[in-house]
Amino acid sequence: MENDKHSIGWYQNLWAALIFFTRLPFWRVYQPPQESYKAVVEFWPLCGWLIGGIMAATLHFGSMVFPWPVAVVIAIATRLLVTGALHEDGLADFFDGMGGGTDRGRILAIMKDSHIGTYGVIGLILYILLLGTTLCCMPPRIATLTVLAADPFAKLVACSLVLLLPYARREEEAKNKTIYRTMGIPAVIGLLLQGLLPMSLMLWSTGIRWYVVVAVPCIVMGFLYLLIKRKIGGYTGDCCGAVCLLVELSVYIVISSLLFVK
Repeated sequence: MENDKHSIGWYQNLWAALIFFTRLPFWRVYQPPQESYKAVVEFWPLCGWLIGGIMAATLHFGSMVFPWPVAVVIAIATRLLVTGALHEDGLADFFDGMGGGTDRGRILAIMKDSHIGTYGVIGLILYILLLGTTLCCMPPRIATLTVLAADPFAKLVACSLVLLLPYARREEEAKNKTIYRTMGIPAVIGLLLQGLLPMSLMLWSTGIRWYVVVAVPCIVMGFLYLLIKRKIGGYTGDCCGAVCLLVELSVYIVISSLLFVK
C-alpha cells in the first residue's frame, strides 16, 4: 500500500535527504517512500551538518598528522567521496550551460548532458584551487569551525532558489524524475534554524565580523539568482548545487581575507 503525503513523517523525509545528498549507505538501513524525495531540500542544511562535520573532522585530525596543505587536500577529497561529487557535477554543468548556451533551450540541454565541456573543466579547476587555497590561508581551528558553519549556511542560502523560482523543466525531464515540493512556513523556519545555528556559533566563538560574512554570500546569491532567472527562468538541480558551492566558497574567501588584513 502506497503512502500518501499526509502519512509520511519528517524522519522519512530526513532519511531520504541523507540518501539523496550523500553516498553513505543509509539506504541499507531504511528505504523511505518515493514521495519523501520531493521534500529532501527541506533537510539539505541538516545534511550539511553531517557532511561539514566529516570534512571538519578530517581537517582537525589530519592537521595533527600531515602538513596543513596536505590535510586540506585530504579533507576536500573526503567530502567528494562522501557526497559522490554531487554538487561539483552540478557546478560543472552550470558553467557549461551558462557559458556555452545561447538561449534557454540550449542552456538546459547542455546542463542535462552528462559530458563535461571546456567551461565546466575550467570552472571546476578554479573552484578547487580557490577552495583549497582559502582553507590553507586559515589557521586549522578557524578552518575547522568555518567548514562546520559554511556548509549548512550555503545550503540554506541555495534553498532560496526553490522558494523564489519555479522548476525550469517538466517533472519527467528532471534528472532524478522528482521536483521539490512547495515549502510551507514550518519548513522555512526549520531551514533557517538548520543553516543559521552553526554559523551563529562559529561567528560567536571566533569573533569574526558577522555582517561581512553573511552579507557577501547573500550578494553572491543575489547575482546568481538574477543570472538564473534571466537565462532560464527557473531553477534546476544543477543550479542549486552550483549556487551552494559558490556561496560556500564566498564564505571562505571572505573569512580568509578578513584574517589576512588583520
